[in-house]
Amino acid sequence: MGRGGQGLALRRRRRHPRRVRGRLRAATALRYLREPALAPSNDSTTSKEGFTMTDSGAVPPRHRHRLAILGCGGMEKSHQAVFADLADRVEVVACVDPVLERAQTAADALGAPYAVADHREILDKVDCVLGVLPHHLHHPIGMDCLRAGKHVLMEKPLAITEKECRELQAEAEKQGVTLMTAYPMRYHPLVIKLKELVDTYAFGQLFHMHIWTEQYTRYAEGHWGLKKATLGGGQFVSHACHYIDLLLWFCGPPSRGIHMGTTLGTPWMEGEGTSDAVIKFENDILGYHGGTWGAKGSRLKYAIHAQFSEGMVELDFHAGTLKLIVGPEETLLAEHPITKNVLGEILEFFDAIDERRPPHTDAEQSIQGLQLIWKLYEAEQSGIVADLRGVVKHPELTGPPPPSAPIEFTPLIVNETDIAALADDQAR
Repeated sequence: MGRGGQGLALRRRRRHPRRVRGRLRAATALRYLREPALAPSNDSTTSKEGFTMTDSGAVPPRHRHRLAILGCGGMEKSHQAVFADLADRVEVVACVDPVLERAQTAADALGAPYAVADHREILDKVDCVLGVLPHHLHHPIGMDCLRAGKHVLMEKPLAITEKECRELQAEAEKQGVTLMTAYPMRYHPLVIKLKELVDTYAFGQLFHMHIWTEQYTRYAEGHWGLKKATLGGGQFVSHACHYIDLLLWFCGPPSRGIHMGTTLGTPWMEGEGTSDAVIKFENDILGYHGGTWGAKGSRLKYAIHAQFSEGMVELDFHAGTLKLIVGPEETLLAEHPITKNVLGEILEFFDAIDERRPPHTDAEQSIQGLQLIWKLYEAEQSGIVADLRGVVKHPELTGPPPPSAPIEFTPLIVNETDIAALADDQAR
């Protein structure tokens, strides 16, 4: 079982005859999501820095952090639910919202002693903040917190312009504090397992990855999410940034891409409410994200289809399953009940602080993903294919390693065309 009681149930699968073995590089530092937390053994020793020494090396001490939640609207509720599982790592000291009643309701639910309307009133009482704010406020409020020497976990997107993002990044570096973007899907146990399958060539070569996100999102009249200036654009930058981040993590640096968006079907949005993006990566993998806030029905909901040379792996977030599909056969590889791993995301934030290292969704990765989105927006306006070479160069976004052996594409015998193709191959 992982921390917080979130265990990843793995299922046995039939060994595939064409499996190609490769190096394992799938986010090993995130293993706490599917393995027990490290604990000192009876024969452990303590280093001069105060770290517990185990066979695997020094484990930094875990601290109980004092946290302020900035913003107590809709997104904050998804974070509220996990804090009971984090009592040994965090004390929620303050809830902040310009609508004081909302701040007080959240504070009462979380047992926080302070409920205030102005974040500046409580910065001397905490060591870190969770920013769940309107996007146009990420920069000014984030800068206030960083200048006060606080660690910041900021909801996506990091900010709505590159200049704002870079200023946040520079201030965090100046103050020597952690700045992390909230991309919880990166910490989902099934996503981590799929990354492992990609990097080890478990089912051959990944050549096509689809990600679908279909939902109905309609904000109330006057809500900041309706306007491009306060949202930062439309559905693509606001929501698809999660899945562009995943595509980059799975597939590596991009080379070319296109984006098309529309308000048809979501007339309440000033920016696009429906968004399709196609990206070709430097290793020739094709990636696709299709998302809408206008879906009044869906079969896919939230799903990833990864097409490998030896079959398709489907990650169904709502069903909580990871399956291998080859022709009519389906094999359950793993299952996990959560849809969005906010717990894993927040644990990573605290671990990064305690271990004095960059988080796995650090500011630079976030900025490079946003740069890709902004370039696709610009190319869409010009009616051209975007040149994405050189945009992504972070060492965590390199894609799968080269295979350790040549990849073979085995014909799938399902129709007469494939039978003929197999006969031709055998005759050569």
